[in-house]
Amino acid sequence: MARSLPRSLMNFGLFSALLFLIIYLNGPDSKTKTFAWNEIRYKPSSATLPESRGICHGLSSSSKPALVVSRVAADGDPKWLDPLSKLSHFCVYTVDAPVQDYKYLQVPARRGHEAMAYLTFIIDNYDHIPSAGAVFVHGARFQWHNDEPQYDNVALLSRLNVSRALESSGYHNLRCDWSLSTCPSSVPPQGSFETSSQAQLVPWDDRAVSDAGLPKALAALFGAEDAIGVRPGPADAVRSQCCAQFVVSRESIMRHSREEYAALRQWLLEDKRGDLVLGRIMSYVWHILFIKQGKVRAGNEGIDLELLNKQACPSAAQCYCRLYGRCGLERCIASSCYGQYQLPQDLKLPKDWAETHG
Repeated sequence: MARSLPRSLMNFGLFSALLFLIIYLNGPDSKTKTFAWNEIRYKPSSATLPESRGICHGLSSSSKPALVVSRVAADGDPKWLDPLSKLSHFCVYTVDAPVQDYKYLQVPARRGHEAMAYLTFIIDNYDHIPSAGAVFVHGARFQWHNDEPQYDNVALLSRLNVSRALESSGYHNLRCDWSLSTCPSSVPPQGSFETSSQAQLVPWDDRAVSDAGLPKALAALFGAEDAIGVRPGPADAVRSQCCAQFVVSRESIMRHSREEYAALRQWLLEDKRGDLVLGRIMSYVWHILFIKQGKVRAGNEGIDLELLNKQACPSAAQCYCRLYGRCGLERCIASSCYGQYQLPQDLKLPKDWAETHG
C-alpha cells in the first residue's frame, strides 16, 4: 500500500508552485516591449459629440503658448493667473460651471478630473493650437504637487522655458522631482501581481486601483484586432511623472486626429470607474500620446516602452535646468535635488498657506 506524502512536503510543493507562478507572472517579458500605442482605436457607443462649449477666444491669432487651466469653483478666483498674461494666452475651463454661465469655458461633464478640460480644449480648438505649444495646469495657485519650494504655480510657470522644454520630444511634465511618480525602478509594474493584489485587498486605495486598471485601459483605448502588443504584461512598467501638469508642442498634439481625441473623451464619459481613478489612469496616457520618439530600434513598429520610460523620467537635475533654468544644482541624485522640492505631510498644504504665501 502506497504511503501518503508527509504534509510538510505537500505544503512545500504548493509553496514552490505558487512562488514559481509569481516569478513567472512578474518575470521579464521579451515579446511585448514595443506597443501599438500610436493611434486611439476606442469605438464610442455614441456617434454624437457633446455640444462645443470650449472654444478659446482669440487663440487663432495668438503667438503665445496657450495656458489651459482646468479649475473648479472651489479653486477660488483665477486672478492669480494675471502675472502670467504676457507669457501665455489663457484658456480657462470651469468644470463645475452651470450651463447658463458663460464666464469661463465649459466641459461636457465633470469626469476624469483635469483630463476632461484638457481634451475639450484640444477637440474644440484643434485647428488653432498655437505654434508655440500649450501648457496644461490645474486651477489652484498653491498645490502640493507643484515642483517649487513654495508650491507656487505662478513662480513655477513664470520660470518655465516652453521652447526648451519641447526641444527633445515635444512634451514634458512640469514635475522634476520623482516623488509619487512611477519613475523609480522600485515601483512595481502596473500589471504585476503585487499591484493587482494591493488593488484587491485595499479597494479604497485609488492609486493601487488605477495602477492595476491601466493595462486594461490601454487595451481599450489602443486596441484593435490586428494590433501588435497593446496590453502591457505583468513585467511591463509604464514609468511616468505624476499629477498631469505638462507642456506639449503643436506638432505632438497634431500627431493624433481630432476624432481620436473625441473618442478618448467619450471613453472618459462612458467608463464606469470612479472620477479619481479615471483621472489617474489618464495621467499615464498623456506622455504616451505626445512624446515623439523619432527613430526607434530597427525592425520595431509602434512605441518602444524602454525608450518611452527614459524620455518620461529624465533626471531631476536635467529637468530643473531644462525647464526652469535652475542649472548646476548641488546635492542631486537621479530622483531629486536638495532644497528644490519637499513632499508635504499627508499630501496637503496648511489651510492658511495661500494667505501666508500669496
